[in-house]
Amino acid sequence: MKLSTKGRYAVMAMVDLASHSDGSPVALADIAERQEISLSYLEQLFGKLRKGGLVKSVRGPGGGYLLARSVGQLRISDIILAVDEPIQTTRCTPGSPAGCHNNKGRCLTHDLWEELGNQIYLYLSSVTLADVCERRVLGTSGVFHAATGSVAAQ
Repeated sequence: MKLSTKGRYAVMAMVDLASHSDGSPVALADIAERQEISLSYLEQLFGKLRKGGLVKSVRGPGGGYLLARSVGQLRISDIILAVDEPIQTTRCTPGSPAGCHNNKGRCLTHDLWEELGNQIYLYLSSVTLADVCERRVLGTSGVFHAATGSVAAQ
């Protein structure tokens, strides 16, 4: 599974907004510059985030965006889903009883990939914007070294 730029950039921008807002609106141009993301792309993402109730826009001079909820109440999964980024690891249509094979059957590994998707969603639902901003995510799983098969101390 690969998370597209929509989901990654939305999370990056929301972390930036949370980190740079002291109760006053933050301009998208500032977020775009700090995060090296196209302003027009951010405008599209923030339109979806606003419709999803995650940010509020403030018009006029000194305007920009504010978080609609506290950083502790905004889950990373909420951000990703608000920008229409599906958390899906199977090639089957979500919610469909039919599988991806021509005979509508499910592949032998369907349950494996579906459970992986569930675990990813559960993890992203357990992490808040506050966790990321306060760097409470780093070190929760350790750093795995594929070559040695060991976990390095942080």
